[in-house]
Amino acid sequence: MIASLFALAAAAAGFQDTDALDRAVAAFTAQPIGAVGGARTPIDPRLRLATCPTVAMSWRSEAHDAVVIACAGPSWRIFVPVNAPPRAAAAAIATPAVAMVPRNAPPVIKRGDPVTIEAGSDGFAITRDGVAMGDAPAGGRLLIRVDDGGKPVQGVAVAAGRATLPGWPE
Repeated sequence: MIASLFALAAAAAGFQDTDALDRAVAAFTAQPIGAVGGARTPIDPRLRLATCPTVAMSWRSEAHDAVVIACAGPSWRIFVPVNAPPRAAAAAIATPAVAMVPRNAPPVIKRGDPVTIEAGSDGFAITRDGVAMGDAPAGGRLLIRVDDGGKPVQGVAVAAGRATLPGWPE
């Protein structure tokens, strides 16, 4: 009862509806609040977040231990802790498969080659162009200097001129 009064007062004052955020987190995790894989508790209705027209959700880490809810304008971000799955399942989530690359495999990407880094899944894809800073066989890791001149990123060689980010399928 008190939580719904807080939510009504927040909505009336132009603040973000925390009940709507709870429903969005449940949809994102595909688990209800309190369930394994779902939010540990509801978001505190006393939070006074500015109303956001579009929130973005993502996992905080590969361990899926928290959901990050972010708003670009007005700028705010909160973390919603998630009930961890049983220990064996958590280890399987946190430990990506590592491909074994033969030591004498010929490189498919060589130092100085132009490389397109790709990452994505159903519904989205990201690509960046860069230059290889070393040699790598298919499945091997290498550093790639991206076009914006920032820090190099680590990639996994897929084929000539193509790489993906570690942890993403090709």
